[in-house]
Amino acid sequence: MTVSTPLMTALGGNDTLVRKLAMVLFGSILVGMSAQISVPMYPVPMTLQTLAISLIGLTYGARLAGVTLMAYLAQGAAGLPVFAGGAAGLAYMAGPTGGFLIGFVAMAWLTGWLVERGLSRGFPRLFLAAFIPALLLFVPGVLWLWTVTPLDLERAVMAGAVPFQLGGVVKSVVAALIVTGAWAAFKARWS
Repeated sequence: MTVSTPLMTALGGNDTLVRKLAMVLFGSILVGMSAQISVPMYPVPMTLQTLAISLIGLTYGARLAGVTLMAYLAQGAAGLPVFAGGAAGLAYMAGPTGGFLIGFVAMAWLTGWLVERGLSRGFPRLFLAAFIPALLLFVPGVLWLWTVTPLDLERAVMAGAVPFQLGGVVKSVVAALIVTGAWAAFKARWS
C-alpha cells in the first residue's frame, strides 16, 4: 500500500521538534476551543470536537494527530478547562463521556493513518478518511456510557450515538471540504 503525505508535511518547512510541538499545542488548543461550542445534551453534549479532530487527523498524519489528542487529554486531566462546558479533571474523564474522550485519540490516529494510506487527496477520499473514524468513535463512547450509567445498551445507543449521526456526516463533509480546498490552494501556490 502506498504512503501518502499529509498536508502539514507537504507544506514543508523544517520538520523539527519545535515545529511538531507547536502543531501539537495548536491542535490541542483547537480541540479545547471546539469543545466550548456545544449544544448541552444529557448525558453526552454535542460539540465541534469531532470536526477539529478530523481536521487534525486529515492534516497531521497518524502519529502527530494521536499525540495531539493525548496532549489534549493530559491538559484536561491536569485541570485545564478544555472539556465541554469548561469541565476538567479525572472525575469528568471517568464520567459518561469518558469513552468518547479516550476514543478521540484513536479517531485522530486512524484518520491520519487513512490519509497516510492513500485517502489524502480529493473530496471523496478525504470524506471517507474523516467519516469512518468518526463513526467508529461511537464504539468506545457508547460502551463506556453503557458501563458507567444505568442505561441499558439500547438506551445508551439512543442517547450516545443516534442523535449525533447527521452531525457526524456534516462535520466529515466540512472537514473534507476544508482540506480539499487547502490542497487546491497549496497546488495553486506551488504550480
